[in-house]
Amino acid sequence: GEALQVNREVNCVTDFIHGCEDQLQKLKKQKEKGLLYGIPISIKDHINCKGHISSGGMVKFLGQVKEEDSVVVQVLKHQGGIPFVKTNIPQTMINYDCSNLIFGQTLNPLNHQKSPGGSSGGEGALIAGGGSILGIGSDVAGSIRLPSSFCGLCGLKPTGNRISKQGVVSPLIGMQSVTGMLGPMARDVDSLALCMKALLCREMFQLDPTVPPIPFNDEVRLRGNP
Repeated sequence: GEALQVNREVNCVTDFIHGCEDQLQKLKKQKEKGLLYGIPISIKDHINCKGHISSGGMVKFLGQVKEEDSVVVQVLKHQGGIPFVKTNIPQTMINYDCSNLIFGQTLNPLNHQKSPGGSSGGEGALIAGGGSILGIGSDVAGSIRLPSSFCGLCGLKPTGNRISKQGVVSPLIGMQSVTGMLGPMARDVDSLALCMKALLCREMFQLDPTVPPIPFNDEVRLRGNP
């Protein structure tokens, strides 16, 4: 309901992910409750979710309904998270605004005259507007950091190759020198840490053996700067 309301005001959601209720019922029956149990999670447009498109803001991707979840979405579900919406991006995603010819312009919920930033602008707008508490964005040159800054949120671009990018649509192929990364966006740092801890688990390392199997180290985070 909150997400619908925010979307009406700032146009940040591209699709609602079906089967959330079924997933919740399935989770309730499981003995093991994951670290993200029951948390609704918003997902940036180009991260594959089964039965949905990953447009990248481009018409050429519109006919391609994805047959399976990306690794990151599989791991979120494994940890009890419930991906519930996909969020808007600029065309090609190499941009610090958030508009495309398919879904239109996303506005900043704090000031409708301003941009929410990009390219994870739909995420920034939805979380800042109160429609989501945790989202997965992506960042090459600021695409998590800019919308987090513009919308007054916390965001993390992890180290390259830290989180699996299997099942993520990219308009640019072969860019090796600067690594794009998926990462969490939320209202506080603790939420980012919890999400990273949840993602860096055995399930992800098994699903994508190219990711170094290094779990999240809470001590390093809490040590802070000397």
